[in-house]
Amino acid sequence: MRILILCPARAGTRHGNRVTALRWARILRGLGHRVALQEAFRDDRPDLLIALHARKNAAPVLRFRARAPEAPLVVALTGTDVYRDIGRSRAARRALQAATRLVTLQPLALRELPRALRAKARVIHQSALPVRPGRRPARSFDVCVPGHLRSEKDPFRTAQAVRGLPADSRIRVLQVGSAMTPAMRRRACDEMTRNPRYRWLGDRPHREARAILARSRLMVLSSRIEGGANVISEALASAVPVLASRIPGSVGLLGPDYPGYFPVGATRVLARLLGRAERDSAFYARLARACRRRAPLVAPRAERRAWARLLVELERVRDARNPGQRLFA
Repeated sequence: MRILILCPARAGTRHGNRVTALRWARILRGLGHRVALQEAFRDDRPDLLIALHARKNAAPVLRFRARAPEAPLVVALTGTDVYRDIGRSRAARRALQAATRLVTLQPLALRELPRALRAKARVIHQSALPVRPGRRPARSFDVCVPGHLRSEKDPFRTAQAVRGLPADSRIRVLQVGSAMTPAMRRRACDEMTRNPRYRWLGDRPHREARAILARSRLMVLSSRIEGGANVISEALASAVPVLASRIPGSVGLLGPDYPGYFPVGATRVLARLLGRAERDSAFYARLARACRRRAPLVAPRAERRAWARLLVELERVRDARNPGQRLFA
């Protein structure tokens, strides 16, 4: 089958959506299909279109649907789709209605969908391979903050939280990701000059970024909006405990009873959690156990099985509409 994945993130970037699209392409090729990945729709006639981002891909989704009314069409929802755009954008909602199936990255996203559309939504957790940590620094308690520097990530919350830690704390913040604006770059550089616990490492190749995460004692995700972050999957796969802002996109992955949440923007609460994770071995072990329990969700075989099931569903839908015509011949 010829599958086209539309992803608005440019080739060569390491945005979460691009990482997701590349992984899905590998999975679908592994299932025996021919897969192309494009940033813009070129009026191709694939057997299946997968559009990652409802609002940004609304126009090509609707054009594809108009030209191929019976063809299978999957719209995968990003965090900004789920927690912002589908409530504001008529085009995004029309794209959801046009889809044969919707894909979300964690189960709480289903609550944000109109009730009439929930039945055609499927949850596919993002997977990650484990990375061995290598040697961890003995003199520091490294905390990794992955993700590009943009407002949705609240990127400097962890840096602010460690400013007032006791002098004997060994916590060091390692922030990995590119600055999305000159103002973000200036702020990161300024933070390094006045905060000895903070290091901005800039954009790094994915393999190197994963190695930095795996060597860290802890990961912090302070986002205001997430659809289901890749970096949580990567932390779970590499057995790195997580502290996360309590937003649905993270609760959907870590579970409602996870002990490492803090309110969005709550610098002092995050500071207390960081200090407790460093000093209180029982609390750190509790975080680690909770992450181990969630790790099977992000196993590569689980994501592969989920895509295989979805393709079978799409075939059945197509067969019901067009008896005798096979989709996956």
